[in-house]
Amino acid sequence: TGDYSLVKAWKADTDGNLIFRSTARNFNPDVARAGKVCIAEVEEIVPAGSLDPNEVHLPGIYVQRIVKGPSYEKRIEKVTVTKTGDAAKSDEPPSEAALMRERIVRKAAEELQDGMYVNLGIGMPTMASNYIPPDVHITLQSENGLLGIGPFPTEDNVDADTINAGKQTITMNDGSSLFSSSESFAMIRGSHVDVTILGALQVAQNGDLANWIIPGKMVKGMGGAMDLVASDSRVVVTMEHLAKGGKHKLVESCSLPLTGARVVDRVITEMGVFDFDKNGPADALPVLAEIAPGVTVDEVREATGMEFVVADPLPTM
Repeated sequence: TGDYSLVKAWKADTDGNLIFRSTARNFNPDVARAGKVCIAEVEEIVPAGSLDPNEVHLPGIYVQRIVKGPSYEKRIEKVTVTKTGDAAKSDEPPSEAALMRERIVRKAAEELQDGMYVNLGIGMPTMASNYIPPDVHITLQSENGLLGIGPFPTEDNVDADTINAGKQTITMNDGSSLFSSSESFAMIRGSHVDVTILGALQVAQNGDLANWIIPGKMVKGMGGAMDLVASDSRVVVTMEHLAKGGKHKLVESCSLPLTGARVVDRVITEMGVFDFDKNGPADALPVLAEIAPGVTVDEVREATGMEFVVADPLPTM
């Protein structure tokens, strides 16, 4: 237990009971419990008895001090919005890079089946939800405490308290639920998430994944990736086939720190789809299961730093 814990909440009563708003609960209740003295900064303080006991997220026994400052500030790290009207229109044709990403995420969307609980990483994985057929209904889970992520908000509907694990502003679908981050990780570790789609820095021949750090570069943390890939969910990696400078990302063995050992089921790049047998023999080779239009197997081999076998027949993505 630490000497002090510092948390932010939406509302407190004079007995120290706290209510958190939307996804701002995240790890705050757990942090509060971990300190001998918890100091809570809040937006509003009400008299004891004013809060409905059913709505209290953290009992006052954990809170020793409440502060309502004169300039409570809510910063939004990544304002992400859905463009509407003329702002959504563009006369410029999509770039080659945009078309490449679209090919990858369209293929990733095929992994999602009706009724699934799904966790999508930031970047390309998030885009996969844009290509789900209308008759397929999935529930998106976020590590910071939300089940039922909706689209990005319009500019007039941005809410600083409603964000995903990548700090992007979001909305909530009908039937959504909110909870703490520890509850979220209980879902993940309990294997209740069906599919995880995330990016990668490297994937090894045996299915090892490295996606959280390049040594020497500052990162905020590994996020939920380590838990997600160890949770027995299906793990699908979406990434560009080569790194900057033409370096291989599909490699014989990872040189970067691992996120998980033998955890990858499928890798989708702009050149093809690779399937891995993470539960089979350790020396089992990945399979080039599909190839992109206009790409040859020889071109794939040249751009790939690991051995693989080719499916026969080899369908086109």
